Amino acid sequence: MLRRGFLAAATTAVTASGSGCLGGLSSGSIQVPEPLSDRPDAVYRPTHASGARTVKTATVGDYGVGLLYSYPSRFWDLNGRTTYRRSVETDDSVHLMAVVWDAETKTVLPEAGVTAEIRRDGDIVTEGVVYSMISQRMGFHYGDNVALPGEDTYTVEITVGGMPLRKTGAFEGRFDEGETVDFEFDYRPEDRETLPFKTYDDAGRHGALSPSPTDEVPASTVPPASALPGETLGTVQTSDAVLTVLRLTGEAAARFDTDRYLTVLAHTPYNRIPLPMMGLRMRQRRGGSRFDERILTRTMDPELGYHYGAAVDAVGEEIAFETMTPPQLARHEGYETAFVRMPTKTLRP
Repeated sequence: MLRRGFLAAATTAVTASGSGCLGGLSSGSIQVPEPLSDRPDAVYRPTHASGARTVKTATVGDYGVGLLYSYPSRFWDLNGRTTYRRSVETDDSVHLMAVVWDAETKTVLPEAGVTAEIRRDGDIVTEGVVYSMISQRMGFHYGDNVALPGEDTYTVEITVGGMPLRKTGAFEGRFDEGETVDFEFDYRPEDRETLPFKTYDDAGRHGALSPSPTDEVPASTVPPASALPGETLGTVQTSDAVLTVLRLTGEAAARFDTDRYLTVLAHTPYNRIPLPMMGLRMRQRRGGSRFDERILTRTMDPELGYHYGAAVDAVGEEIAFETMTPPQLARHEGYETAFVRMPTKTLRP
């Protein structure tokens, strides 16, 4: 069954030989370092990264869908606040990845409920739900390690289940229905092992690898506050997650059916990758008294992108943000220790 993970993309190559999988720590001349024993509780530069190859892209209904693959890769799944390491199995062949976006605006869509079914000559090889995950090179995507029985041509059926969250503006009424698209994937181990691979001497240092965008697949990033509508009230940081807080009024707030709208854009430091699938509560105070408390609504908007928001009557002197549930994302190396505990942080606009 699918349900394990993906690796990030890199740009510097190390020649790989042989056709074995990355079952343990090597494949031909590629040597995969062990995880660091002293990882910081923060975003850090990983021990290694590899390149990714785009199989094909397609448009189906409202969605653009891209299929990519890389070497099999370890990653960490998150259930509540508990992290589970997903190691590479000896029979894993590739890290299969999908990216889903709005076909009109090229905005990458989280929470799209992606499943994959892989067939050979009409027979099912593997099927299941694909992890929502982030990596420093690929940003937000859906992925898992998969075992293929041998060199051959496979049909990969990607199903996008739809986005069960609020959509506003030009996104209202869209992405509710599911769509399915088939890709033909010619798997050749020797092709996989021409992908770039690089290790890093500064692994464990606070920081991140630069994103590795492709021409075929859009990147998932939060624009700088200066490019967003409304007034920036400030930012807070919790467990390395950056929460940028904006206030929209008048016409800018009207599409949210209010005159005043408070929004939080949660993203990684360094690369500004969105952090979806959080439970986020806001508490406002004025003169020491609490006057507003509510859970912010997960929302997809064409201008703000994925964010957490609520209509408000006023903005207090203090706004506390409590993370009830951290981003329920699988994470590639460099992100697995961040965005987990996330203590409450207070903003004083």
